[in-house]
Amino acid sequence: MRWSLFTEILVMSWDTLRTNKMRSALTVLGIVIGITSIVGITSLVRGFDESFRDLIREIGPDTLIVQKFSGISAASGTDFEVIMKRPNVTPADADAIEQAPSIQVVDVVMGGGGPGGVQQERVYYRNQRTKPLVVIGTTDRWPFVNALVVESGRFFNGGEFQRRQNVVVLGQTAKEALFPQEDPVGKQVRLGLYLYSVVGVMAKRPSPGGFDVGVDDFVVIPHTTYQKQYGFRANLLARGTFRSVQIAAVPHEGVPRETALGEVEQVMRIRHGLRLDEPNDFDIVTQDAVLEFWGQITQATFLALVVLSSIALMVGGIGVMSIMTISVTERTREIGVRKALGARRVEILWQFLLEAVFLTSTGGLLGILVGSTIGLSVHWFTGFPVSLPWWSFAIGIGFSAGVGVFFGMVPAIRASRLDPIEALRYE
Repeated sequence: MRWSLFTEILVMSWDTLRTNKMRSALTVLGIVIGITSIVGITSLVRGFDESFRDLIREIGPDTLIVQKFSGISAASGTDFEVIMKRPNVTPADADAIEQAPSIQVVDVVMGGGGPGGVQQERVYYRNQRTKPLVVIGTTDRWPFVNALVVESGRFFNGGEFQRRQNVVVLGQTAKEALFPQEDPVGKQVRLGLYLYSVVGVMAKRPSPGGFDVGVDDFVVIPHTTYQKQYGFRANLLARGTFRSVQIAAVPHEGVPRETALGEVEQVMRIRHGLRLDEPNDFDIVTQDAVLEFWGQITQATFLALVVLSSIALMVGGIGVMSIMTISVTERTREIGVRKALGARRVEILWQFLLEAVFLTSTGGLLGILVGSTIGLSVHWFTGFPVSLPWWSFAIGIGFSAGVGVFFGMVPAIRASRLDPIEALRYE
């Protein structure tokens, strides 16, 4: 088809849409809603996804997390009752893992949540107090293992850890509540019934979606002090207060993570007395495994949202087909005149098909504009992170044009097959 003829068809399509403004607007409404949903929701889902991944990346890329169970084992289909019957992970397990040849650093976390449960306390300073905060008991290696940053002061050292000293590192929530205008380092605060010296403040952590989900609602003390204050027993045979711990292990530089993972797994299986044919009764989690698990969740969410948005596109497509069928009927004499003057079937076909594509593509562009505006508006007013990748625009245009081709084909074929004599006689 000649370029001049193609241009002429585009001009005729635009004139038709401009002449029937109300009909065209109602026709593209379904397309606009569908594409707006795809672009707007994609921007919000991807923005939340990136902010959550930033939080996950606090786990070092080579760090191995050993715990009684995790969401990954639960998602794999393992029976919940079986998971709950697993033996606890203990500080003694951490001592054994530290002897593995490939392991450089081992850290133990108590009271931070997960299988070990959560320990919460208010922190007091003079007449100020915080809301209940998570009390984390750990070693002096915690910032290194988790790639965390101390904003001011320092983290407690090995000597303070060994001597069970009452030293505390505050999260941002505690710092802002108790010391909004002054440096907390060196001050005395009360945690529960005990006085603690503040030695440092942790930097603000990334929050999923920018929401206040409590990622900074914590304080950190040595786990030796934690055991002294909260009675956290390390003996598997002890009754009452024992809970499972979380162990983080970092391999030596240059050691493949798979090698370190194999050694840690072997140590844990020996300590738990597992036979060769028995599955692991513990979980070893890596950053990649968490990111992959989260990626599966976001992909499933995105797919579900696209399917729901496609319903609006389907409704819009049916509207396009209805309007184009009406247009063919109304313009039967015009088609007859064009054919009598020498227009070929393929030219008539292209005319009506391009009208449908032009109609739906206009709806697609409007949907992209509205969806992007919604995403950016949410970001400006709430701080919620958004992401507008180029491929979401391409999907919007591709979907809308595809709807035009699919639903415009039947009316276009019908128009191209009209007999010119019958068309000229049509009233």
